[in-house]
Amino acid sequence: MNKLIFLLLAKSIGFYINLLSCLAPKKAVLKAYTIFSNPRKGKIELENYPEILKDAEALSYDLAGKTIQTYLWKGNETVVFLIHGWESNSSRWKKALPFLLETGNTIVAIDAPAHGLSGGSDFNVHHYSEFIHHIANIYHPKILIGHSIGGKACLHYHSFYQNKTIEKIIILGAPSDFKAIFENYTSLLSLNSKVHKGLINYYLKNFNLSTDEIKAPLFSNDNKPKGLIAHDTEDAIVAFEEGKKNATIWKEAQFIVTNGLGHSMNDKALFEKIKTFITEP
Repeated sequence: MNKLIFLLLAKSIGFYINLLSCLAPKKAVLKAYTIFSNPRKGKIELENYPEILKDAEALSYDLAGKTIQTYLWKGNETVVFLIHGWESNSSRWKKALPFLLETGNTIVAIDAPAHGLSGGSDFNVHHYSEFIHHIANIYHPKILIGHSIGGKACLHYHSFYQNKTIEKIIILGAPSDFKAIFENYTSLLSLNSKVHKGLINYYLKNFNLSTDEIKAPLFSNDNKPKGLIAHDTEDAIVAFEEGKKNATIWKEAQFIVTNGLGHSMNDKALFEKIKTFITEP
């Protein structure tokens, strides 16, 4: 879609929600949440099944009636989880996967809620964390790798569920706090303060989030794993400042600054560094 057309559409939707908030505030917030949490793309069509996933063992699991789709590349006893971002699916790891397989580790990629071949109609980090937790109880991963909001899901999962088997976490182009995510969304649609506040309250009420999780970077527990944070200075989706905030709060983590990769973070040199980080003691 042309960027100008997309922007005009976004502003038109925002105008409608703002108008609705004057007449029916609760309906306006629910509408804002529905648009915010429903991906427009990222599903996998079986007739266009990604080549990179054909080499994996596709396994699906049930969580409260929702399908969790996973892809398994069998290796040694060290299990690595791959957690993709918004409006994507597990095929996004196709450029990184050859480097990860060279480690000899077992790789498990997970399709997020409402993405890939997983079930559900809406997406949020809390639901994603539930998916990760359910599959972690099966495979007992030692390493998590997350891109974009998938990176945020890795941090949220580890902090929320306190999984002491996790030894290393790698986040690529990931936001630091939920506040920034909400602000980007409300700015894109030019939503008024009433809707913005209502959306935050909706999350606080429905997804077990605390005010601190909304307003501050989240990564605090007694079992901090080794970490690697990579963020590009030219990331137009998740601002570089978010990577800096992650590095500030997670002082023990290695911070890699890249230039010119944008949000995708697909780069051979970076993948080599990730491979080294994974394999080092």
